[in-house]
Amino acid sequence: MKQFNKLYLSITFFILVVLLASVFFLFKQSKEDRLASLGDHIVSNFRAGLAYEMADLLSFSLALSEDGELKNALMADDESKGYTILSKITERFKKYTHLKSLRIQVLTPDFFIFARSWNEGFEGMPIWWFRDDLKKLKRNKQPKVGMEIGRLLTFKATIPIRSSGKLLGYLEVIKFVDELAEKLHKKGIELFALMDERYLKQAVLMRDFPLLHGYVIVNQNFNYQIKNRIEHIDWHRLENKSYLYQDDRLFLLEPMYNGEGEKIGDYLLTLSSEAMKRYEKANQGISFFTQFSDEDIEEVVASWEHPYGSFRSGYDKDLIGLLPKLNKKDKIALEGEAKEILQEYTKEELIDIILSNKHNEKKIGEIE
Repeated sequence: MKQFNKLYLSITFFILVVLLASVFFLFKQSKEDRLASLGDHIVSNFRAGLAYEMADLLSFSLALSEDGELKNALMADDESKGYTILSKITERFKKYTHLKSLRIQVLTPDFFIFARSWNEGFEGMPIWWFRDDLKKLKRNKQPKVGMEIGRLLTFKATIPIRSSGKLLGYLEVIKFVDELAEKLHKKGIELFALMDERYLKQAVLMRDFPLLHGYVIVNQNFNYQIKNRIEHIDWHRLENKSYLYQDDRLFLLEPMYNGEGEKIGDYLLTLSSEAMKRYEKANQGISFFTQFSDEDIEEVVASWEHPYGSFRSGYDKDLIGLLPKLNKKDKIALEGEAKEILQEYTKEELIDIILSNKHNEKKIGEIE
């Protein structure tokens, strides 16, 4: 009987141990799943936010590239006039819009500086030798936007400036990562934009920037206290899993790519446990970057990826769209150029343009 009791107690104890271990495992697994799910949601929003930032910058740049005064200054080779125009534009936009860290420069077709908004004295300086991202632009002469390495690592949108089909130069609008970091900070997320240290050969103005786990911290408005905590986390584990929860903070790692799709660093996002709870309760169909829905962001990004619809460039689209609005004399002057442009298009592209124009055609008449 004693042996039976001992066996019974042993089995009961074993079952309890197994049950406790199972509960502990399930609790731990549930917590891991919750962290992974929340991390995926935040990173997905961050990617959409990046795309939105670049779409916004590209749209702004496309509008500025059509500035008549700027084109006249380029054609007259008036660098002083160019500086005056650009500095006034940035002052106006810093005052009245969300673009507070805006910089604008105009380049010649051979990528020499024509004018800058933030200082004079650099006119005629070549920048092609330290700007690898300009090589592709020289070949295809198409608008581009991305995180690019120059003397600094910044968001850059580069747009061809044309007049009657002739390339006059390039307009480049530059925005610092600090502006995005500030936007995230207001949402309870701390951003550390981290550039791989090997790019310091190009980014000479960043050589005195602080380092973190072999990376250069790009944004200078980072939280120093959190930086000290990051220095002591298990960085290799974070790199392997892309997320890490330690000392009541969630750390998320997202690759940083340039406009060519090359990995140049990482974005590190970190949230306190209080911020995590807020985002778990929040509507996950709404972006915390823009307060737009996922569908809204998708539409904006789609317009960025195909900014000219079925046309190959903004110049083509604007020229063809302008023809019906001109008087007969002006129309004749531009019809020849329009025909030359459209002759380069395939049959399928022309069909897409016709269908798109028909879809957007304004209907006039009475409803019967």
